[in-house]
Amino acid sequence: MNAQKLLESADATATARIAAVLPAEEEVLIRASTDLAADGHFGRQWLVATEHRVLVVPAQSEIVDIPLAALAEVRTDAIVGGGQLEIERVDAPTLSLSYTSSEAEKMSEVARGLEQLRQGQPFVVNGHLDRTRCERCDRLLPEKNGICPACIKKLATLKRIASYLGPYKLKAGVLAFASIATTAAELAPPLITKRIVDEVLVPVEGQATGFDERIHLLGLFVVALIGVRFSAWVAEWAHGWIATWLGAQITADIRSNLYRRLEMLSLQFYDKRKVGSLISRATRDAGMLQDFLVDGLPYIVINGLMVFGILGFLFWMSWSLSLYVLIPVPLIMLWGVVFWRRLRGFFVKWGQVWSGLTERTVETLSGIRVVKAFAQEGREIAAFAKPNGRLREVAEKTAVNRGVFFATITFLTGLGVLVVWLLGGLQVLGGKMTLGTLLAFYSYMWLFYGPLEWFGQVNSWMSRAFAGAERIFEVIDTQPEAYEDPTAKRVPRMKGGIRFEGVTFGYDKSKPVLKDFNLDIQPGEMIGLVGKSGVGKTTTVNLIARFYDVDYGSIEIDGIDIRKIHLRDLRSQIGIVLQEPVLFSGTIAENIGYGRPGSSFADIMAAARAANAHNFIMAKPDGYETQVGEKGAGLSGGERQRVSIARAILHNPRVLILDEATASVDVETELQIQEAIQRLVEGRTTVAIAHRLSTLRNADRLMVLDDGRIVESGTHAELMAKQGTFYELVNLQREVAEIIAIRE
Repeated sequence: MNAQKLLESADATATARIAAVLPAEEEVLIRASTDLAADGHFGRQWLVATEHRVLVVPAQSEIVDIPLAALAEVRTDAIVGGGQLEIERVDAPTLSLSYTSSEAEKMSEVARGLEQLRQGQPFVVNGHLDRTRCERCDRLLPEKNGICPACIKKLATLKRIASYLGPYKLKAGVLAFASIATTAAELAPPLITKRIVDEVLVPVEGQATGFDERIHLLGLFVVALIGVRFSAWVAEWAHGWIATWLGAQITADIRSNLYRRLEMLSLQFYDKRKVGSLISRATRDAGMLQDFLVDGLPYIVINGLMVFGILGFLFWMSWSLSLYVLIPVPLIMLWGVVFWRRLRGFFVKWGQVWSGLTERTVETLSGIRVVKAFAQEGREIAAFAKPNGRLREVAEKTAVNRGVFFATITFLTGLGVLVVWLLGGLQVLGGKMTLGTLLAFYSYMWLFYGPLEWFGQVNSWMSRAFAGAERIFEVIDTQPEAYEDPTAKRVPRMKGGIRFEGVTFGYDKSKPVLKDFNLDIQPGEMIGLVGKSGVGKTTTVNLIARFYDVDYGSIEIDGIDIRKIHLRDLRSQIGIVLQEPVLFSGTIAENIGYGRPGSSFADIMAAARAANAHNFIMAKPDGYETQVGEKGAGLSGGERQRVSIARAILHNPRVLILDEATASVDVETELQIQEAIQRLVEGRTTVAIAHRLSTLRNADRLMVLDDGRIVESGTHAELMAKQGTFYELVNLQREVAEIIAIRE
């Protein structure tokens, strides 16, 4: 789909029907389809919109041409399992296009775009909608924007995985040699057994007949078998060790690339994905890939070589009997393909349920305090039981199907065994084949049938591993933030002047949060942003740190567009203190030092003193070596906040962002934090968001935001004197505080 347009690829029939009705000079702005036909069954109905008309294209009936002027309203109505796009007309009945829940987001954008066209507003839609179906085979994807398991190009994926062998060419060469040696060692014993039978146990005409000579030959052949077995042991040991090492190393390299890319991706990437799904890529998907590289790929290589080697020996010993041995092979392979294709659905379902189980577990354990606060342990256990039960059901169905598969394979290979004993036995009795040849043939036959039983499973194993690899590569291939942009301007020392000029931005491009936003902040000035929830305060500071890029307009720092400033230079000179401070597992000293790696202990202690954190730190038994726990759970809210401020002080930024830094602490702690903040803001450009409006009295200017725009600006006293929006917010907050005080 194209940006600023919502254009979905149409099939040839729909394209021809639309072209026959639509004037060539009209530019198509919207072309989208529903997934339900007019009769409610699965099918497609197309909707096309230009600046002049809307076309509704059902699969069977005639196209409905609606001039924009004839539209009264366009909206979506949610119904069970989906929704309806309602197109109300001025002088005609309303048209309803039904769709399932998977198309809800797209149809919402269609309705929004049609309303913009109807009302003559600027046409702004989100053309980059989440993909729910495979663009090649039209199957539903396991997850939004995910990989279609049925359309994975296995050879291309294998080549990409193999590219990670580059630094380990020597070990890869040794592994290839070990694979050939292992195959040769496995193929040799039946030939030696053949000679033991034909030359020693049941000597054929022309062979040694003396007892001593036969004993001598037996000893030689046994020694040869011992040598072959020893060689096989060495080759298998070397092969197993190197394969395991290479598989683990390659997976570690891929996992490292994945984590490196996850660290370098923008917040927009994370906004559209669940954390549990990303964790699943780094754990389950990487684990499946490693299992395949360690066990599956060596199995394919060795047994692939084995099959070709066995076929050569079989046809060398008896081409006619070999043809009979091959009779069950097509049946075995066909059964394997059909069976594993059936199981693929179970594997895909297993992956979906497992991912959901992971997401649910991560979400619940992350919010365990809330769960316990509301005594909802039983509810969460019950909620966990549902996906866990679905996982069990899929596992049971998979196990039953596996049992059926192997029982059938055993039956088919049993037919081959019967053929060998019957026809081979007749040839031995007729003198056309020796007993040793028959026994060797029998041994090779089992070596031949064995891998065939598992090639279907290995293929499925490979499909799952490669699907996981593709999910990993999908993240690795995502465009990272522009940290290494060679054209970016280096700004080692910023003054801190910030200017918003005509900025429009929305997380969803069709729903702007900031609208033609203008703001000029002088270096060293403290600006307070106030307003109701959702008016764009946090969005403003997110744009300053360039967590997102503006849709329209520009943001400049010291007269330079921030999109042209080297990203590392920009963010290294911006400090952020959040409402919910994020601390990492480790000591208090390590968390403060996170603001400037390599800082001395004296610098860390000075920053803690400036943040009013030194006293509470020293009151703890381990002082600065106190472990804060996961997310700082070992500290109180006020303590975490002061550690966060100390980290920002040590960072020594030129631009400081305070996002509700005192919203969740008591009055005494707030006073200490306010005192620390006063030290922190000195000489720095500061943008502060505060829940308690009284805490912004010291700001040089206050900006009152409403509906994505600045509606008032001035000092605290000036805005109170105006008795406008800010005055109303302060009075409302005062009244709420008085009500709470009366109740207490």
